[in-house]
Amino acid sequence: MKAQLSLLTLCLLLGACASPAPRPDSGLTPPAAWQSPHSQNTAQSTRQWWTQFASPQLNRLIEQAQVGSFDLAAAVARVRQAQASTVIAGGSQLPEIKAGTNANRQKLLRGNGYSQLDVDNNDKAVDYFDANLSASYEIDFWGGQRASRDSAQLALKASEFDQATVELTLLSGVANSYAQALSLREQKRIAELNLANAQSVLQLVQTRFDSGSATALELAQQKSLVAAQQRQLPTVQQQAQDALISLAALLGRPVQELPPIDESFDQLQWPVIGTGVPSELLSRRPDIARAEAQLAAAQADVTVARAAMLPAVTLGASLGSGSNIAAELLRSPFYNLTAGLAAPIFNNGRLGAERDKATARQQELLETYRGAIINGFADVEKALNSIDGLDQQRQWQSEELNQAQTAFNIAQNRYQAGAEDLLTVLETQRTLYAAQDMNAQLRLSRLQASIALYKALGGGWQAL
Repeated sequence: MKAQLSLLTLCLLLGACASPAPRPDSGLTPPAAWQSPHSQNTAQSTRQWWTQFASPQLNRLIEQAQVGSFDLAAAVARVRQAQASTVIAGGSQLPEIKAGTNANRQKLLRGNGYSQLDVDNNDKAVDYFDANLSASYEIDFWGGQRASRDSAQLALKASEFDQATVELTLLSGVANSYAQALSLREQKRIAELNLANAQSVLQLVQTRFDSGSATALELAQQKSLVAAQQRQLPTVQQQAQDALISLAALLGRPVQELPPIDESFDQLQWPVIGTGVPSELLSRRPDIARAEAQLAAAQADVTVARAAMLPAVTLGASLGSGSNIAAELLRSPFYNLTAGLAAPIFNNGRLGAERDKATARQQELLETYRGAIINGFADVEKALNSIDGLDQQRQWQSEELNQAQTAFNIAQNRYQAGAEDLLTVLETQRTLYAAQDMNAQLRLSRLQASIALYKALGGGWQAL
């Protein structure tokens, strides 16, 4: 008996001294600074990054998406599932207690009975009543149950981080779709203005053709340009409607219920975004935090798999009472104590394979964690690089647009005065239209680059 108690004490001490799994180490060293040009301002910590674009309607759309998105609602439901799993996994940390009552009646229908029956020909019916309270507990010698609980808690964290990632992706998608919808409306307005200009030139060419000072070739060329610009309108209108349909889907509603857009494209403004240093990114992006939590959970699962290969001791206790008469049910109490030791001997390699599987899963998630970190750095670098390149393009494109407008005005006036041919007017028209359209596209790209940078930086999210 003393030897058994000594073994039990040793196992309890081993279980008590087991320490939780350390925080996963990716083995990667973050760079000291971003390579792409960036603002030196302190990184912004606000979660409501979309308010920096000075668009009240965008703010309202974001609020609607947070309430109506089915993808976000599904992510919230996954969090609730993970919460329930932590309760299930934590149940093994405490004894399991059960209570029960039984009522039995055994009656011989015919014959004399036999030895396995409690009844015979002289006593054809027997009643029996009992009540019991039992408790069982498996001692966590090797930390497997604790590791199972830790794995479930880490999976819950990963699920919460996944919800934050879904929300960040959703809100950046809403901002992108809204900016695209406004941009296409602006491109449609530009196309309509250029069509009106082309029609004005056509009237001028028609007048000169009627007076004999313009050729049929010049008239056909201008009519072709008008037709080409008319063809552009349905294309832009289709793209604008597609953008609205995509935006409505992100809000979780049909496009018919999308509120009317009453803002102009020029109202959207992009802020100066502080990036901080690369090392801060590890605690600012929910997808990186999710990969880290999944890796930590996998490490705990390895402990669970290894513990399953070792002996397990189960303690049990029960308190009960029984009687042949229901009224005397509690007059004969008794207790029962049990202890059991079970050790795996032969399982055809199943437990070893489970351990190997958990170890390989841990290695997989380590590589996934490293990939999430590197991809996070790359997302920030690409967004910063895009912002820098677009700012330089827009600087020169503004000059291009001004000169194209000036050239078209001069060419149109000179043609009206008979000092220039129509080919020059047509060429300046095409140049102006292309410059105006490019201006809208570059502005959209610049807005989307700012949205991408906010997303790459985690959108102000920080682990608690």
